[in-house]
Amino acid sequence: MNFLRGVMGGQSAGPQHTEAETIQKLCDRVASSTLLDDRRNAVRALKSLSKKYRLEVGIQAMEHLIHVLQTDRSDSEIIGYALDTLYNIISNDEEEEVEENSTRQSEDLGSQFTEIFIKQPENVTLLLTLLEEFDFHVRWPGVKLLTSLLKQLGPQVQQIILVSPMGVSRLMDLLADSREVIRNDGVLLLQALTRSNGAIQKIVAFENAFERLLDIITEEGNSDGGIVVEDCLILLQNLLKNNNSNQNFFKEGSYIQRMKPWFDVGDENSGWSAQKVTNLHVMLQLVRVLVSPTNPPGATSSCQKAMFQCGLLQQLCTILMATGVPADILTETINTVSEVIRGYQVNQDYFASVNAPSNPPRPAIVVLLMSMVNERQPFVLRCAVLYCFQCFLYKNQKGQGEIVSTLLPSTIDATGNSVSAGQLLCGGLFSTDSLSNWCAAVALAHALQENATQKEQLLRVQLATSIGNPPVSLLQQCTNILSQGSKIQTRVGLLMLLCTWLSNCPIAVTHFLHNSANVPFLTGQIAENLGEEEQLVQGLCALLLGISIYFNDNSLESYMKEKLKQLIEKRIGKENFIEKLGFISKHELYSRASQKPQPNFPSPEYMIFDHEFTKLVKELEGVITKAIYKSSEEDKKEEEVKKTLEQHDSIVTHYKNMIREQDLQLEELKQQISTLKCQNEQLQTAVTQQVSQIQQHKDQYNLLKVQLGKDNPHPGSYSDATQVNGIQPEEVGRLREEIEELKSNQELLQSLLAEKDSLIENLKSSQSSAGTNELSSATASAQDSEQIAELRQELATLKAQLNSQSVEITKLQTEKQELLQKTETFAKPAPASGESEAVAAAKTADAEGRLSALLQETKDLKNEIKALSEERTAIKEQLDASNSTIAILQNEKNKLEVDVTDSKREQDDLLVLLADQDQKIFSLKNKLKELGHPVEEEDELESGDQDDEEDEDEDDGKDQGHI
Repeated sequence: MNFLRGVMGGQSAGPQHTEAETIQKLCDRVASSTLLDDRRNAVRALKSLSKKYRLEVGIQAMEHLIHVLQTDRSDSEIIGYALDTLYNIISNDEEEEVEENSTRQSEDLGSQFTEIFIKQPENVTLLLTLLEEFDFHVRWPGVKLLTSLLKQLGPQVQQIILVSPMGVSRLMDLLADSREVIRNDGVLLLQALTRSNGAIQKIVAFENAFERLLDIITEEGNSDGGIVVEDCLILLQNLLKNNNSNQNFFKEGSYIQRMKPWFDVGDENSGWSAQKVTNLHVMLQLVRVLVSPTNPPGATSSCQKAMFQCGLLQQLCTILMATGVPADILTETINTVSEVIRGYQVNQDYFASVNAPSNPPRPAIVVLLMSMVNERQPFVLRCAVLYCFQCFLYKNQKGQGEIVSTLLPSTIDATGNSVSAGQLLCGGLFSTDSLSNWCAAVALAHALQENATQKEQLLRVQLATSIGNPPVSLLQQCTNILSQGSKIQTRVGLLMLLCTWLSNCPIAVTHFLHNSANVPFLTGQIAENLGEEEQLVQGLCALLLGISIYFNDNSLESYMKEKLKQLIEKRIGKENFIEKLGFISKHELYSRASQKPQPNFPSPEYMIFDHEFTKLVKELEGVITKAIYKSSEEDKKEEEVKKTLEQHDSIVTHYKNMIREQDLQLEELKQQISTLKCQNEQLQTAVTQQVSQIQQHKDQYNLLKVQLGKDNPHPGSYSDATQVNGIQPEEVGRLREEIEELKSNQELLQSLLAEKDSLIENLKSSQSSAGTNELSSATASAQDSEQIAELRQELATLKAQLNSQSVEITKLQTEKQELLQKTETFAKPAPASGESEAVAAAKTADAEGRLSALLQETKDLKNEIKALSEERTAIKEQLDASNSTIAILQNEKNKLEVDVTDSKREQDDLLVLLADQDQKIFSLKNKLKELGHPVEEEDELESGDQDDEEDEDEDDGKDQGHI
């Protein structure tokens, strides 16, 4: 606090003694009063005094106000008063400051009080917490206070907010506030928060700031909106400028498409308010941020592509060609279009096709060039048109060719009805206005940049100087004007054009040297001792002469490299020549032009260097210096080296073609090798499986052999090939016999079925014969059931044997895999550290022998397994045939059972009918007796009763048999 007391004591007009006492009493009330109303009134009084007596209130009350924020959060009114008081203490209200000294003192107080406030980072965190309150009297003064803190000590406050949990997210919620005052001040707060802090910029961007800001701009009416639109645009600039991550996020989020409605400016009668002009200016600057030449090339080209696809470039070109557009908006639009098309072929082609709405229509490029060479146009507009033309030709050989072609004799319009771009450039190049000369020379130089073809084409251009005189070439006319001693700006422009034209073009150098007056003019300019203003021209003349030496192909005998160097040494001196050459890069405007591609000059006299030309100087200065100091022998050696290099290049080209062909062949061979590798791996896998199967079958063969030896005491009666899968030939024979028996049983059942039909007929005639036939049919059915049951049991036995064989095969596969692993281990033994090379070689040979033996054994086993597999397949086919036969017999047996059941049911029905008939006969006999008719004897009736009893006994026996 000592420095604050010093500041207070140094004030010439401090607060009076009574006010100081009043402030002290109010602070005491805030600190000691137990009633909330008393503290609230005291804070309100401090607020009213804080503007006039800012220093005293700040010194005595700041600590108490912070304590109020910590303890009285439940009362929004006292919190609001405390925040307003702190804001009055910390902020610099420029409207109330009149004198310069008092303004400076106020700024010092604001930064000092801010430093005291943020000395405890908890105070800023507390302020962020208070911003979560929805109450207007708390939130709004909190926003203003935090904004003031950021304006005073931005980096320190930014760091505190950055490390605070959810600090940035809390501030982003201000944009969603329904109260416009808080929302608008929240935008200003975020402006101060995001200034020059990439980390916070990224957090704000990923908190959906782009979406919210674009929504606000749309709600406010885009370019027709008020100052809120301008504030949102400035915040967008803070988020995007020099921040590649946010630029990529903006592009990927399709936000560039939402910029297009900004430039729907309507017709020329819609009016251009000052705020609309400001808004459009910032909008254009925002577009330039996305396509700035300083951005990474890939990011810039992707944004340029998106701007063309969504129609933004087309919209900008509409403004460019519209009438009634303010001059500053037109200038910034030209600069914006320049960077949208710079280096991107699609956009450059579209721009070349744009026509101005005139009658007849003229290309936009021609209209712009007319403004560039017109000395009545504003200087900034002419600079913008030059930049647009440079961006149109940047890395655009197609556009360069179109511009140069308008100068060639075969394409010039003889009628003179239309003016071409080439004619405008020539007119500007030879006009009386030095700025037009410079702009036209630089524009024409850009048409030749890195394009040797157009440099040669431009040599064909012929100019008619006056009636009756023969035409002269454009190159000759440039040198003629140069030698006439025009203004420095004109000469600098022409020298830059000639240096660009002759560099990397030996034919142009030959044409230049062919004019015998050019070299003496250059040497005379360089050798003279002129003033400082002429030193730049001398440096450029030295550069042009150096280019004539370095790119000289020695086709002119009088101006060969060696003769030119001797001329320099005699008339100028090598050291003097190099010194004059260095004047270019030492010029104060050289470094300024080398920074940015855009020609941005405060006034025409500063318009000396072009950005692309500074690159050329940097490239050629060193090589020309070396060329000047080289001797003739070194030149000869260099020529020989060049020839050798040319031969070498041809050889290299030949070998490159061969290598390219070989690469293609190698790719094909690699594909074939990969295919063969896959096939090899598959075959190796198949071999491994077959080896394991061979070993399994071999072990199975030995095991079965042992089992047969145990089961049969006479092993001589069996051969090695008499067992396959545990089934012996005797068993096969037995199965065949059983199949024959089943066939005979089937025939028997069919005969029984035929007998059943006859039995049913007999049952109708005789009851006794029906009982006998029923008993025999039941007996036959029982026999069939027993035989089928035996067959099923034998089939189950065979299946169990197959399952046991499968288990044994699995076990043997595992053992075979272990044996293979051991074999590999023996095949590749690792020699111990103490063993000699001889012992290791012996072990290797032994392992190789074992491996070859194993491979031979594997081959033999493969033959064996092949034979065994064939036998196994044959037996399996026989077994399948047996199973199918059994299934057929089973189906026939089921059909017979159904038929027998139906026959039994019919027999039961017949028995019931017979019983009813006997009952009727018995009743009829009784009636005959009653009527006196003679009837059968009693013994006959008894015999009939006995027969009935026998029939009943037979039925009971048959029922028991079924049970």
